Amino acid sequence: MSEESRKRLSRRKFVTLTSGALAASGLLAACGDSTATSVPAATTAAPAATTAAPAATTATTAAPAATTAAPAATTAASTGSTIDFITSKSGFKGSLDYWALGYAAGGGNSASKAADAAVAAFMKANPDIKVTITGYTSDNAGFAKIVNAVQSGSGVDVFRIPNDALPVMIRDGAIAPIDEFLTTEDKSDILPNLFDLVKVNGKLYAWPLWVPPVAMYMNLDVFKEKGVELPPRNWTYEQFVEVAKKLTFTRGNDKVYGYSAFIDPGSVDTFPWLLSDGGLPVTTDNTTYTWNSPEGISGLKKLVDLAQVHKVTPPDFGTQKNDDILTAFKNKLQAMWSRPSGDSGTLTQAGVNLDIWPMPIGKSGKPVSAGGIGLIAVTPHNDPAKLKVSMELARYLTSPQVEKDVPGYYLAPAARKSVTVVSPYNKFSPFASYAWITPSLPVWPQIRSLIHPNIQNAVFGRMSPEQALSQPANEINSLLAKK
Repeated sequence: MSEESRKRLSRRKFVTLTSGALAASGLLAACGDSTATSVPAATTAAPAATTAAPAATTATTAAPAATTAAPAATTAASTGSTIDFITSKSGFKGSLDYWALGYAAGGGNSASKAADAAVAAFMKANPDIKVTITGYTSDNAGFAKIVNAVQSGSGVDVFRIPNDALPVMIRDGAIAPIDEFLTTEDKSDILPNLFDLVKVNGKLYAWPLWVPPVAMYMNLDVFKEKGVELPPRNWTYEQFVEVAKKLTFTRGNDKVYGYSAFIDPGSVDTFPWLLSDGGLPVTTDNTTYTWNSPEGISGLKKLVDLAQVHKVTPPDFGTQKNDDILTAFKNKLQAMWSRPSGDSGTLTQAGVNLDIWPMPIGKSGKPVSAGGIGLIAVTPHNDPAKLKVSMELARYLTSPQVEKDVPGYYLAPAARKSVTVVSPYNKFSPFASYAWITPSLPVWPQIRSLIHPNIQNAVFGRMSPEQALSQPANEINSLLAKK
């Protein structure tokens, strides 16, 4: 990173950067293994219980790494493609630092194993390059660590980020544009609408990795236990409520609930309910807050009624930890769960009998989902060879070849049309095309932190849906005016 860039990365700016990334991180973590801890919810009603995040960890992957994921492939021919994504043409010899959200040294979760295997494959193809992986967690300590590393101008070459953390980092000179490293094939392969989310002032920043849409996890054993048939895939909210009531019952000393989900500023797991009647958080040009519309309010009422009227959610719905919801689903104490794709792999590996369903359709009459874009970015470098090899690594980690080398690497529908995602993640692919995507706005994390406490308070019965979505309108519009 140049001296000029380091000067731009002032501590004050990085405080803003960190707070924005914190609010966004839970969404990206949800794409990976469930051990990636999401951000604590800010709420005025009842603080959300959260687990302590493990300390950020570092590991240098030896080449070739012994992993359970897949043997490392090193040639373009192994992918069935004529494009070589893995062989560096930079001439660089030395070390690279790759920071991965939710990574734990030693391969403690599926995302970590996949990262280790992918980096091992890259190093096997490029013996003169050593890549060190550093894991960072989605808490204050984790983001402070990566912020300090970027600020120092060393220690970070390539890193994963969510799309709504991108604008602030670009503004502060922390990310290098990728335009000159994109090939014609890349441009035709990557879903074209994703480029709009990484474009600032006519330049493209960051390599799109995946799109994790929210869908409904269905615990088939609970359905079978109660003799409840699966609903049609184009089910309505009313049909969902009917099913959820049938699947809320007492089993011995245990209470089984029809539905639950994680409500948190870093999560969009319940956003499809608010979107289902046609309401949007902001206008399409990102200038005006609109979730206080009748459509937004009636959408929130759908979510609130699950707890307050239909009683199909646990008593702590709204403050549940994600890991507790996952455990309840795994132990057949919960029948349905709206969640992005990452945890589906964890549950499948644990032998849970599940299927993935679209979210119920509301008054809009249209299918609905929500999600964000997982990205891999590169920091600026004065050394052209190091910049090029960093881009080559980022390109490989978002390519079809990495999925061939490491089957199961993609934990969500891929950003490239050429990538074939394996089960159960491929079951989410149909929902990505219509998912509402979190906007790449510098102020979006602040906006979300204003909305979520009110959503929680509405679920607790302490605010009406109208109060919950109308109360932050002025402050949100002020933020949008300054964006």
